[in-house]
Amino acid sequence: MILNKSEVTNLLDKLASEYRVIAPVEKNGLVEFAAIQKGEEAKLDYANTKKPGKEILFPQSEELFNYTVDTEGVRMQDNVDGQATIVFGMHPCDVKSWVLLDNVFKNDQYTDVYYLTRRANTLVVGLGCNEPASTCFCSSVACGPFAKEGSDIFLTDIGEAYVVEGISEKGKELVAKLGLSEAGAEAKAAAAKLQAEVKADGSVNIEGMAEKLRTIYDHEYWNKLYEKCLGCGACTYLCPTCHCFDIADEATDCNGCRVRNWDACMFPLFTLHGSGHNPRPSGKERWRQRLMHKFNYFVERYNATACVGCGRCIKNCPVNLDIRQALADIQALD
Repeated sequence: MILNKSEVTNLLDKLASEYRVIAPVEKNGLVEFAAIQKGEEAKLDYANTKKPGKEILFPQSEELFNYTVDTEGVRMQDNVDGQATIVFGMHPCDVKSWVLLDNVFKNDQYTDVYYLTRRANTLVVGLGCNEPASTCFCSSVACGPFAKEGSDIFLTDIGEAYVVEGISEKGKELVAKLGLSEAGAEAKAAAAKLQAEVKADGSVNIEGMAEKLRTIYDHEYWNKLYEKCLGCGACTYLCPTCHCFDIADEATDCNGCRVRNWDACMFPLFTLHGSGHNPRPSGKERWRQRLMHKFNYFVERYNATACVGCGRCIKNCPVNLDIRQALADIQALD
């Protein structure tokens, strides 16, 4: 199907009357995902958002339930969000991160009703990347600028219009309801050309990385890697696949709530035991954990690399620690 760019605003207005629509919007000079009321708020000609799309399903701070204690006992109310939602214009790296997070929030040991309810009620309209940033390396980690895995509908920007593809069954059903015209041969050819030719320039070799990491756990390389790291946590907070969290109860008198907040393995307090012992006492152990988790532990458990190559950790590191260089260095170790 074909969607002219001049029609996008009206289409989003229509969708917003039936669904909660989340799209990239520009605020204070940064692009982020946010719920929109009008189609004109959406900004589709963007590079990666500052914060990852994981926040839509896995909020940075989330009230899980609230409770009240009175003479009759404890009364609890779950805050499960089941509102029908369309995420419009998400790039493939962020969409792929949801596919990876699905493994974490539903597996043989754990099922997260908060994440899964949002997931089941969310339809994703993916948007291909015509111009990946220099920090992007999605093509190296089983993703890519036009990867469609995880999208229900996929858009390819061919200039004055988008070529629209229904991917999943619910995506195809929605496309059929939109009343779009069939894309012509020229438009289809232009989309196919982009999808075949555009790659992320920042390449990295991760072949055999899981096995290599297993053999160098005690290598002296880790003593060098972390030296300039500040431990700020920007790499983990802005990563689409990092999913560490902390849970706290917040109460006043007889009323309270349980809150889940993002946490980060790069913080020194993350593994601090009540006894005072910390099994990851320095940046060395924390950096090793970060790389081992993404390129070894996750691979062994879920047969997938926990990185989508979005480049946020590279772009936003205040001391220019580049994960691509770290991976290249590891590959070169004896």
